[in-house]
Amino acid sequence: MSTSASALKLEGVHKSFGSVEVLRGVDLDVGEHEVVCLIGASGSGKSTLLRCVNLLERINAGRIFLRGEEITRRDVDVNAVRRRIGIVFQAFNLFPHMTVLRNVTLATTRVLRKPRAEAEAEATALLERFGLADKRPELMLLDEVTSALDPELVAEVLSVIRELADAGMTMVIATHEMSFARDTANRICFLDAGRILEQGPAEEIFTHPREPRTQQFLERIIAAGRL
Repeated sequence: MSTSASALKLEGVHKSFGSVEVLRGVDLDVGEHEVVCLIGASGSGKSTLLRCVNLLERINAGRIFLRGEEITRRDVDVNAVRRRIGIVFQAFNLFPHMTVLRNVTLATTRVLRKPRAEAEAEATALLERFGLADKRPELMLLDEVTSALDPELVAEVLSVIRELADAGMTMVIATHEMSFARDTANRICFLDAGRILEQGPAEEIFTHPREPRTQQFLERIIAAGRL
């Protein structure tokens, strides 16, 4: 089975903490330049999934591939893998200096409309402002990055993420910002009790969810005025 066409691939991933099974056979295939948003209730496994991809947690079963290379082998160079992946935590500020973010002047023309070379240069500059590695990561993982921010900064941070998406950065984003997910993601994955219960194009998931549990979750979000 070939995995070379995928930027990221998870096969049957399980993760437990003691007797609590947090991820229960997760399969996920993320294409190059794709933006995938993970949605679901707190405790559904979104953050744990991202931590497993970055090898901050060792999975109990299954395999994870980064551009066709299995990164869950026991002999893998963990530090080398982490250098290829940028990660922004909800509890750790990799937007480390908010005064810097305030000074970011986003292009008046969206990155998507620029020539490719110029778009890549813009993305690199934005990544530097994120405080990430000096080279462009192959994959970015974003875990509820707006949850600890002042409301006035949320729109600015989401704008930076949209610029990265427009520039072709491959991203997996765990978020409670439903409007952002709907507008930005190529694909939505709804997690429930450690499984990807439903996935599909953003508009399809938000307007015609198939699974009753997805419908229930979104109805609750709408009732709370968050979509």
